[in-house]
Amino acid sequence: MSDRYEAVRVRISGRVQGVGFRMWTRDEALRLGLTGWVRNEADGSVAALVAGPDNVISTMIERLRRGPAGASVSGIETEATRLEKMPTDFRIT
Repeated sequence: MSDRYEAVRVRISGRVQGVGFRMWTRDEALRLGLTGWVRNEADGSVAALVAGPDNVISTMIERLRRGPAGASVSGIETEATRLEKMPTDFRIT
């Protein structure tokens, strides 16, 4: 396992709005010690930026594939990204 710090943009599609997905994502990220943000998108998806150790990001992405109770994730896209400055917390935007 690696302790390298990474940042990944994630887009989650399916029934992911109106089911507490953003709050659940924030809580899971904080539980794992990750930073970044999560927000609803106009197309009905949820977008997130997740930053932290790459092995922990992998764990978070697996959790995002399942989502909270009431959600139905039909797809997830990830894209590694470079950040000039790492976020210091995890926010719902």
